[in-house]
Amino acid sequence: MRAMRILALISSICSIGILCNCQPTYAGSSYRYGGAPVIHGQTPVPQVNSYGYNAGHGRLVPARPLAQPHTPAPKAQWAKAVCVMDPRTGRVLFSHNANERRQVASTQKIVTALCVCDAGDMDHLVTISADDRKKGYSTGLRQIKPGQQFTRRSMLQAMLTGSYNNVAYALARDTAGSEEAFVARMNARARRMKMHNSHFANPHGLPGAQYSTAKDMALAACYAYVNPIIRECVDTPTYYFTLADGSPRQMNNTNKLLNKYAWVNGMKTGYTDAAGHCLISSGAMNGQAVVVVVLGCPNRKTLWSESEKYLKWAMGVS
Repeated sequence: MRAMRILALISSICSIGILCNCQPTYAGSSYRYGGAPVIHGQTPVPQVNSYGYNAGHGRLVPARPLAQPHTPAPKAQWAKAVCVMDPRTGRVLFSHNANERRQVASTQKIVTALCVCDAGDMDHLVTISADDRKKGYSTGLRQIKPGQQFTRRSMLQAMLTGSYNNVAYALARDTAGSEEAFVARMNARARRMKMHNSHFANPHGLPGAQYSTAKDMALAACYAYVNPIIRECVDTPTYYFTLADGSPRQMNNTNKLLNKYAWVNGMKTGYTDAAGHCLISSGAMNGQAVVVVVLGCPNRKTLWSESEKYLKWAMGVS
């Protein structure tokens, strides 16, 4: 009898030890690489991870889930695809062709930004190469020249504010060693974020053998939403980039909704002939937040109108 009691005691101690050593997991490595919201409502919001996102940045995570609006969602009038998502839970509030594979233009720079942030060390100096200057020159930052150095943080801000394609290429090459290696990181990260209908071929979004969907880009935006570095970049209406000679280069955010509503806080525009006019927008109010992805509008006017319509609907703003 005494031996049985001893065995039972040992068993209890072992069980307690196992429980104490258990660590909560947050959807695998997708949370370890860049933070995450409560995607699909299956896990708690992680407060600490290996890259420090969310730790000390509680304001980045919406305090409570976004309620389903009482009014029916407005119809998509101009957009080819739409996805409205709660960045805290990953719940889709409205979708229109949200799983249709499409070119998404520069909105995929959100994935580029996440991969750059994964590398860490935002004070790292990026040395511009001759190849960087040539890539996307017509839609690039022309004042940067081979041999000049800029911090990773300032380059990231320039890419997200002004959408410069040669800056995106320079960041990709510097981060991974080559564009090809960086694209492999983008696709690996997309898989970790459960972007199952996405494949990327470059870091800037110019036409290529690549595609994504409104829903997949909304998922990427949810991860970006809780990244403090990206959130600061996409919520900056005007940025002054310091050139190599010390002079400032004013960059105005391509997302015009930032200046229209104080509660709008991001994120990224995009345009190519193949993709049409695209916008990932986000907003927050009363402890709740929303991400709206609008793809394939015929012009900027309809892009702002469609995005604004779904932002207001989700947040209950008349």
